[in-house]
Amino acid sequence: MTNGMGLVDRVYHSVDGITRKQAQLIVNAIAEAIAESLKQGESVRVPGFGSFFLSERGARRGRNPATGEPITIKASKTVRFKASRELKANVQTRKRRR
Repeated sequence: MTNGMGLVDRVYHSVDGITRKQAQLIVNAIAEAIAESLKQGESVRVPGFGSFFLSERGARRGRNPATGEPITIKASKTVRFKASRELKANVQTRKRRR
């Protein structure tokens, strides 16, 4: 975000009639709703923004960086995000040719 402005500040300045504390509550509620849906195995689609979903990583071999010994890295779940076409188009910057 430009000028050091965080998400809460952007919401606060974008919505008339709310306090900064209410903006914080809104941002927290959205984050908690996304997290809860992901915990339940559901993906979350935010129109015009993108989708959050779980991805499973299988167990794999790796190396301990301190000793170089081979280790087994456990299978895990991770959160992934895929930006929507609209979001990609909004942040796309193209250099003009002269």
